[in-house]
Amino acid sequence: MGLITLISDWGRNDYYTAAVKGMIYKHHPEANIVDITHDINPFDVDQAAYVIRNAYKSFPDNTVHIIGVNTEESLNHPHSVVYYNKQYFIGTDNGVFSLIFEGEPEEQLVLDIIQDSESFTFSGRDRFVKAAVHLAKGGKIEDLGTEKVKLIRKISFEPVKDESSIRGLISHIDTYENLITNIPEKLFRETVKNRKYEISLRSVKIQTIQNSYGDVRPGEVVALFASHGMLEIAINKGNAASLLGVSKKDPVVVDVILS
Repeated sequence: MGLITLISDWGRNDYYTAAVKGMIYKHHPEANIVDITHDINPFDVDQAAYVIRNAYKSFPDNTVHIIGVNTEESLNHPHSVVYYNKQYFIGTDNGVFSLIFEGEPEEQLVLDIIQDSESFTFSGRDRFVKAAVHLAKGGKIEDLGTEKVKLIRKISFEPVKDESSIRGLISHIDTYENLITNIPEKLFRETVKNRKYEISLRSVKIQTIQNSYGDVRPGEVVALFASHGMLEIAINKGNAASLLGVSKKDPVVVDVILS
């Protein structure tokens, strides 16, 4: 039947999402459509990449993902279709693919699809849908365009470490205003080992990693590793970003306490 997901910055007050879904059903009435989210900040490919990177692994093989964020095409940023980890991704190659994938994709092509509309402002409806339907019906990716050598690379911020510290930043703030850092659990464990440590974020100091939000009292700050595998700082039953005055890209430091 074909499973197609949508992630976009279209919001929920305009016709864009409905138009894309309608076009999918027009060409593939049996399609199954899943909305990942349409509340990505306008043109924010970093946020879109974070969300889909943590979502796509839960979907079955051969799912088709339409990325409707910052979709304007140019010679340097072509519309593309990519096959990675047994799933398909359709969007504009503006760096978003490189932020989603942990390795090199199996296949990558520049889309060669003639659109029906004379307008070039709504590629999600007029080009991406055709490619998605083709794949969802079992069509070959090779039929959609010409092979490309490499994807556009967008460099993500990586934490800096030495023997006794890690310097990272807030990479994402979720709906609950929890603060997700770019510090993975593996790096944290390898650096801290069995030693005491202190996590610093603005004026907040934390010296214990908890297993869940409820391990501290409501209103208290908690640090933990959630399902995304990154160090997260939150407030139990509260909004950490607002209450702590923290924004994306604010620094986070883990210092090992040397005795």
